[in-house]
Amino acid sequence: MDGFSDDGYIIDQDYFDEYEYRTIPASDNGCGWIAAYNILHYLGSGVRFDAVMHEMDRMHSLRIPGPTTMPVMRAYLKKHVPAMQEHEGIEKALPAAQTCRAGILRYTEAGVPHFISFIRVGEAFRFFNVNDGLEDFVSSMDMFFTTHVKPPQYVSVFTLA
Repeated sequence: MDGFSDDGYIIDQDYFDEYEYRTIPASDNGCGWIAAYNILHYLGSGVRFDAVMHEMDRMHSLRIPGPTTMPVMRAYLKKHVPAMQEHEGIEKALPAAQTCRAGILRYTEAGVPHFISFIRVGEAFRFFNVNDGLEDFVSSMDMFFTTHVKPPQYVSVFTLA
């Protein structure tokens, strides 16, 4: 299926318009469940992407269009990846992200709240589903924060040590 990397990560939510998440096409708001799926894939869980999407969809108490909320992301990760720790604010998020092996970053991309996942590759990180043209790329965490996470926006990162 398009939208996946050769090694099984979801790299482009634009290919998920046939799936519904929070009452609208997942291509419009699927970044949260995609980031969670990618972390589970990284951990070798074998979970299907649609199972992650449906479970996270059902966790929202209101059946209205919208993105994945932080309370739902926190609850999902607590249940399925309890080793993940959250670090809020740029002063805590950047150092935690620089030293982890994988994580999920919540920030604003092009003015829109966005979740992405990333995994360590050597001294750098591989980022997934950032935006068009940056679906799957490698960068230092410092460079990613410099080019994408601009203060004073809200930022939070969930990390695996």
